[in-house]
Amino acid sequence: MGGGTARAAAERRRGPQRPRRRARSMEAAAEAPGALSCFSYNQDCTSLAIGTTTGYRLFSLSSVEQLDQVHESNEIPDVYIVERLFSSSLVVVVSHAKPQQMNVYHFKKGTEICNYSYSSKILSIRLNRQRLVVCLEESIYIHNIKDMKLLKTIMDTPPNTTGLCALSINHANSYLAYPGSATSGEIALYDGNTLKTACAIPAHDGPLAALAFNSTGSKLASASEKGTVIRVFSIPGGQKLYEFRRGMKRYVNISSLVFSMDSQFLCASSNTETVHIFKLEHLTDSRPEEPPTWSGYICALSTIQKLPRLLVTTSDGHLYIYNLDPQDGGECVLIKNHSLLGSGKMEENKENDLQPPVPQSYAATVARQSTVPSTSTMPGYSEDGGALRGEVIPEHEFATGPVCLDDENEFPPIILCRGGQPGKAKRS
Repeated sequence: MGGGTARAAAERRRGPQRPRRRARSMEAAAEAPGALSCFSYNQDCTSLAIGTTTGYRLFSLSSVEQLDQVHESNEIPDVYIVERLFSSSLVVVVSHAKPQQMNVYHFKKGTEICNYSYSSKILSIRLNRQRLVVCLEESIYIHNIKDMKLLKTIMDTPPNTTGLCALSINHANSYLAYPGSATSGEIALYDGNTLKTACAIPAHDGPLAALAFNSTGSKLASASEKGTVIRVFSIPGGQKLYEFRRGMKRYVNISSLVFSMDSQFLCASSNTETVHIFKLEHLTDSRPEEPPTWSGYICALSTIQKLPRLLVTTSDGHLYIYNLDPQDGGECVLIKNHSLLGSGKMEENKENDLQPPVPQSYAATVARQSTVPSTSTMPGYSEDGGALRGEVIPEHEFATGPVCLDDENEFPPIILCRGGQPGKAKRS
């Protein structure tokens, strides 16, 4: 993969494939009505959620050519956190109007499942089929997603002003990772099923900037605020497996890390124009970067229509889809640009309908399909529980299996918690 990396660089100002032409900071984007304020991919990168100044929207990522909007809500304005549980009807929303309150909805039924209030601003939320994790600056709350009961409060965590944390999407392996120090790059690893500390991993010298588990929860990637080195550790032991260097000339801000669903690739985005994709094979250095001028975007690696894709969502409301050559690497090829802020069903943007020819080497790789997993074998979530065929659902004292969302009685109709301490709510 070109020395262990593939580069998906934004084209120059004269080119047609230039994501940064419209890129703006989050602050500037939030000034416009209906502007984008946040975005997140779901756990298996089959759905994209965006928060805006007027509400939130959910999109399906099942096709390259069409971006289908599956839901839109304007009930809560100024959304800055929106997380969807796989492809289910459960969505968690936090707004600037009530930054200490988490709202959980069954969006297909149009009902609120519950809401909880906390002692300070909610900085991030993570989900899998068993756990819902709420991260504040100096504490973390772990809920049982089956009934939303509070299971554990991790108090007095090191100051975590960005709400950095990662939760394994594999509910049978619900590890939680968060900064174990405000001054060094120590990772605190916590078992979300047994509710016990697993270990501490001395990952970097400087404070942490990004964390990500692979789909099975057996690997954890991390980057520090320096952004020059990305490391991958085994879980739960914490042994270093890989180390990738994404540049040595200067520090950069790593904005996201994400594994492909088959754990063969790791994608890193930063405040530069280049997205790095590392193949978990060789410990080699990447090429130097260009000057940092691009910010406000996240990336994901997904399989769409049976082919590996790189997804780049920008703060100005665009989704760029690139073809990824998993065999030979090289620059990723932009094949589609979607606008996320159109009204109603997404309409094709003819001006930005970019479909350059696919290189022969990539076509040959696709024909071989040596590294492309079938979508039917990927972890997922559905209304009937989302278990894979033959998957053994763990039974322990806190949960009896994955959540089904086809029954209103699966959750309490509404939970109100106004006192600032979650877990003391009464059922209506």
